[in-house]
Amino acid sequence: MSPLDPNAAYRALQARDARFDGRLFVGVTSTGVYCRPVCRVRTPRQANCRFFRSAAQAEAAAFRPCLKCRPEIAPGLSMMDSSASLADDAAQWIAQTVQGGQPAEPAMLAALAARLGVTERHLRRIFQAAHGVSPQDYLTTQRLLLAKQLLTDTDLPVTRVALSSGFASLRRFNAAFAARYRMSPSRLRRDGAGSAGETPLRLAYRPPLDHAALRSFYAQRAVPGVEQVEDTPDGGWLLRRTLALPQGGQTLSGWVECRFTPERHEVTRHEVHVHAAPALAPALGSVLQQVRHAFDLDADPAQVDAALAPLAARGLAARPGLRLPGCFDGFELALRVIVGQQVTVRAAHTLLQRLVQRFGEPVATPFAGLQRLFPSAACMAQADPAEIGRLGIVRQRVRAIQALAAEVAAGRLRLQRGAPLTPTLQALLALPGVGPWSAQLIAMRALAWPDAFPASDIGLLNALGTRDVAEATRLAEAWRPWRAYAVIRLWLSLENLA
Repeated sequence: MSPLDPNAAYRALQARDARFDGRLFVGVTSTGVYCRPVCRVRTPRQANCRFFRSAAQAEAAAFRPCLKCRPEIAPGLSMMDSSASLADDAAQWIAQTVQGGQPAEPAMLAALAARLGVTERHLRRIFQAAHGVSPQDYLTTQRLLLAKQLLTDTDLPVTRVALSSGFASLRRFNAAFAARYRMSPSRLRRDGAGSAGETPLRLAYRPPLDHAALRSFYAQRAVPGVEQVEDTPDGGWLLRRTLALPQGGQTLSGWVECRFTPERHEVTRHEVHVHAAPALAPALGSVLQQVRHAFDLDADPAQVDAALAPLAARGLAARPGLRLPGCFDGFELALRVIVGQQVTVRAAHTLLQRLVQRFGEPVATPFAGLQRLFPSAACMAQADPAEIGRLGIVRQRVRAIQALAAEVAAGRLRLQRGAPLTPTLQALLALPGVGPWSAQLIAMRALAWPDAFPASDIGLLNALGTRDVAEATRLAEAWRPWRAYAVIRLWLSLENLA
């Protein structure tokens, strides 16, 4: 792991440069607190600053998180932040585990090592080299920061916060919290907790962000009953949708609202504000994880924009801050891709609306027109094929949908960010009716693979002015390892989106 340049880091701190948010943390020796580079408090003297690449490093050095800038809401690792891919895979897996609220288990890191195909000793060595802390320390930091966010932004009971953050007991949670932060969870709650449904959960992102592109992408694909995209009176925009999440052996159903404020607003700029239904409170970690994935909030625009610079030679103006739209549910995204095979976006939209109205379970929300869940994998696996076909979906795609649904429902296929790429692609391609185009699109949006490239996509070929898939693939070499972002940029060029 290369050392940080303290002079460059201090300049970023002085400028409150949001481009370094989540990639740089500063510990202040005079206070014992660590901050994000965007913290609005008075800039400390450089002699009192210690700089770190992660919150886990800062906490390992005995600094506690700032209560003002809140390191827990900072953007996380992008998918290509480091050349140490195994260590990054491990960090992604740990984050997924924590956000999913899975309890700590003695064998957790052993399972992670086995998943990556290495020994525990080798995992500890490469993780320490890449991230500056042990996997266990990284895991503990992620759990405590999630707990800190839930204590600050919700009125969940402390016991529920402990369990939602993955601690096996309230006693262990209280001990870990006090040891790291030198205060009790109840004291933090007294000092600044909000009320569920009133105080939004906050998530930061690195600027810039192409709001027009992201809003347009979701608005064009919003399925009535499940999703809504609207402009807000302050000049921002929001996405609402229904959501079902597994939690503790049951499925919780409700809604989530993600609100983007204009970046000119000094206090709330570079943040997404998230409200969720009270019924989803036990799974708020998973909700936040899905929001980060859906809007690619962990992206590093500086890396992506530099890689897409060659597109200018094709007459495409730069779009700073382009994001790779993800999804809120991997099965839902994969089903959408299959339904969209060889049809227009509008035709696929019509078919999905019929599918939701027929197979989506009703759900109560306070929003008119938002009243159904997207059909689950279990539901579609058990559905009568003839009934699906009567919606206008051809037999071949009905077979593909049900084969996909059976694998996901059985737990043999996991379509989520951080899932192992090669085995997942192989499993997808083994399904009937799923070819390279579909597999690449699923990898692009469900797995958040930034180098996915559906070379035969007709919109992509139109934007490149060719029908030669081999030629498109050759051109795309210049955009590695961010070809998926180039695909989004080329699709947008067909819309003439301002």
